Amino acid sequence: MGRRKSRPKRGSLAYLPRGRATHAVGRIRFWPKVEEGPALLGFMGYKAGMTHVFMVEDKPGSLNLGKEIVHPTTILDVPPITICAIRAYAKNQYGLQTFTEAWMKDPPKDFNRALVLPEHFNTEEGLKKMEEGLDKIVEFRILAATQPRLAGVPKKKPDIMEIKVDGGSVKEQFEYAKSLLGKTVSITDVFKEGQFVDVVSVSKGKGFQGPVKRWGIKILPRKSRKTIRGVGAIGPWKPTRVLYSVPRAGQMGYHQRTEYNKRILKIGVDGSEVSPTDGFLRYGPVKGTYIALNGSLPGPAKRLVRLRYPARPPKKVPEAPPKITYISLESPQR
Repeated sequence: MGRRKSRPKRGSLAYLPRGRATHAVGRIRFWPKVEEGPALLGFMGYKAGMTHVFMVEDKPGSLNLGKEIVHPTTILDVPPITICAIRAYAKNQYGLQTFTEAWMKDPPKDFNRALVLPEHFNTEEGLKKMEEGLDKIVEFRILAATQPRLAGVPKKKPDIMEIKVDGGSVKEQFEYAKSLLGKTVSITDVFKEGQFVDVVSVSKGKGFQGPVKRWGIKILPRKSRKTIRGVGAIGPWKPTRVLYSVPRAGQMGYHQRTEYNKRILKIGVDGSEVSPTDGFLRYGPVKGTYIALNGSLPGPAKRLVRLRYPARPPKKVPEAPPKITYISLESPQR
């Protein structure tokens, strides 16, 4: 008998089941701990598109250290967010439970498009209850709303996000959240250039696809019986079921994905610095504040992208922000 041949398995089983995401907005299930603070641990923006930049490589240990290299870059449109409410959490045997919350006095005019506001709420009373129950409270989070009118997305309804406040003592976190209530927060108040962030988003949907496109299996020979773009065999007689590891047709794309340690290459307030000549494809020009992230991000243009402090930051981080020598403004439509 000849030597048995083997090959790597086709397709990744890392994300199963590959079902559609419940919402088009990613959900953050974990917030890391930070030493400095108190500080907000997240932000959000809208994906505009991609370009490329020339920058001086500053990654420790890189073979190209000190040389000018090209990096693919994703541009996010990040208008300031409005801090609409503070939510305090206490802990019991079932986990975190809402202790109380305090809302801003005059929410933005578009806020009621997203959710029904409380009919009767007293801001001072809610803050007083939090201050009196600081011994029971273990965590503070703020409710933030985007301002789509300041971005390039064709919508008025704001996106709401709960962002954790961490760092320092619980009392310091309360005073910090209290100082933000009713105000707007910019991306520069949360992140800085050169920092690493985690990105949470829902990938681009591709509908119901067969196993060739979905799993990358081989197309069978032309004279194959019954099917060409299918699986040659779906499994043995025993066990008497189709195993989950067998490539099958189904939903492809529109899955929530978290990408770790995306580096912030640049933060700016004038979107014309990075917008192509004719604007980004399917988005248009970026009007105001933007953020440039290294590499690609999940999802199509206009999709909401959530940013978070890194859950597992790299051990070697460059001390200074990257030195960018050129940003491509060539139009992808020409």
